[in-house]
Amino acid sequence: MRDGFIKVAAATPEIRVADCAYNASVCIDLIHQAAGLGVKVLCLPRLCLTGSTCGDLFFHDVLLSGAESALGDVMAATEGLDMVIAIGLPVRTQRSRRLYDCTAVLHKGELLGLIPAQAIPQDQRRWFSPGTEEDRFAVLCGQEVPCDGETLFPCASMPELVLGVETRTGDASAEPPARKLAQAGATLILCPIAQPELVGRAARRRQLILSQSARLGCAILTANAGEGESTTDQVYSGHRMIVENGSLLAEDRFTTGLTVSEVDVQKLAWQRRVSGGRPFCGDAICCSFDLELTDTVLTRPVAPSPFVPQDEQERLDRCEEIFTLAALGLKKRLSHTHAKCAVVGLSGGLDSTLALLITARAMAMLDRPMTDIISLTMPCFGTTSRTKSNAQLLAERIGTAFRTVDIGEAVKVHFRDIGQAMDDLSVTFENAQARERTQVLMDIANQQGGMVIGTGDLSELALGWATYNGDHMSMYAVNADIPKTMVRHLVAYAAAQAQDKALSAVLLDILDTPVSPELLPPKDGEIAQCTEDLVGPYELHDFFLYYILRWGFSPRKVLRLAQRALGDRYDRDTLLKWLNNFYRRFFAQQFKRSCLPDGPQVGSLSVSPRGGLVMPSDALATLWQNELASL
Repeated sequence: MRDGFIKVAAATPEIRVADCAYNASVCIDLIHQAAGLGVKVLCLPRLCLTGSTCGDLFFHDVLLSGAESALGDVMAATEGLDMVIAIGLPVRTQRSRRLYDCTAVLHKGELLGLIPAQAIPQDQRRWFSPGTEEDRFAVLCGQEVPCDGETLFPCASMPELVLGVETRTGDASAEPPARKLAQAGATLILCPIAQPELVGRAARRRQLILSQSARLGCAILTANAGEGESTTDQVYSGHRMIVENGSLLAEDRFTTGLTVSEVDVQKLAWQRRVSGGRPFCGDAICCSFDLELTDTVLTRPVAPSPFVPQDEQERLDRCEEIFTLAALGLKKRLSHTHAKCAVVGLSGGLDSTLALLITARAMAMLDRPMTDIISLTMPCFGTTSRTKSNAQLLAERIGTAFRTVDIGEAVKVHFRDIGQAMDDLSVTFENAQARERTQVLMDIANQQGGMVIGTGDLSELALGWATYNGDHMSMYAVNADIPKTMVRHLVAYAAAQAQDKALSAVLLDILDTPVSPELLPPKDGEIAQCTEDLVGPYELHDFFLYYILRWGFSPRKVLRLAQRALGDRYDRDTLLKWLNNFYRRFFAQQFKRSCLPDGPQVGSLSVSPRGGLVMPSDALATLWQNELASL
């Protein structure tokens, strides 16, 4: 439960129709199995203590009494369990004598509340009534408890965990049935259902629940009836799903038993906070409970590259969409400014390659020739023959105009002017080259009536790995919202899509080239300065970036997730070292992000000062560093 993770389960027991004592026993077995796995919230199907297919037997006092007795057995058997359990049974109230299809919510053997179904399926309206104000409280198993469809169950020890129960989430109603619960503060909505299966219904149910979870910013736990229900006319599949904010965490169908995963309620609370949602309580009844705070063993998947889709087809579609969005942004800017050309500084590395590919696509959208792009290579003290050659080959294969401006002499003159020794390989030695390159790009753009296309990516901006007013600056930054791990896939996608084999070959060689700013002299003709040796592996920094900025996770939680996702490649000390480095650089380098040029946002995460990341340049990292020190 620490860090917002809570283990949950949906369960489908193999019941016997109308055999309440037996049904209670199989439910108890499942409950204890779940307890052994550390489950803290368990959802069982509607009417599972009797079976949902009892028909006119629901009118019989014997069945209703048997269901109440079965619930008492479940309560007695779970008295010592630190688990919230939702279990279904028919309930006849003493006041109105109406019969309700109820979900009982239990904790440590106590009945917290009853949730009567509000929308009764057509075939069950013969027996059940929807919940009414008249029966807002009911007596069952000797306890008087709320009997209201909008009752909330907040957890005292974990404020982000607020339970609601909704029996209509699989319905295709115009308004999401759980909306009121979510708006009232529910983060985890339990959906016990008893819906017979038909061809195509499971896909429809899945689609509805995924969309409702995303729309409401909540987790949904669905448990459907399964084997043991009457098959006189229909079949029940035991369809169970655990969904979080539109993502499917676990699913089972045509089985009985447990479906288990972990829900991150901190993540859900963060999503609501940043989206500006303000829950209202209305007149909802709240029945609180408490759970012991324990460490939840994670079984849910944690992607090592959260910006990159795991599925191959989804990854290819993502690459195409990013190319299109970025090119559309540049297309508009070129058209609006009446730019005669686009100027791209080519280093032979990944970022400038991607910037050129996006620029070429924008020119194609404008139906302009590739010669309206000026590709510029500016070799200096750290340039290797490999990157210089690749830059020229790339420009030639795309068909752009190509120029080489050797900046070595200009930088040496500048060094003489400011008194910088050539053997002093300090930050000044490096940054002077980057600023000279930017000056050349800007002046050629002015000379040709064009605009400079920025090449820096999201990962570099997060780390501040850019020379202020050097490669940090441009007239339109097409890569600024694309993380380094995605840059690699975009270039690989372009190589696979290229019909020109020579173009594909040079793109693949660029992919194989170490990431480097090439600002220090080569060693034996090879790149002497590898970025990832200095700032850390980009796959780690992109992982940190995603969970720190997208979800606001604490250092402890980010480290925990990194160990699960990347622990087979990096030990804990290595992860902690680079996480410390990320926080240090991220806070210290905000001043560079505060004055970024325009650029198209293509993903859910941006560090643009114009709404992507609103952060003071002089904020202190003390709180985050203190937590890191405690780890």
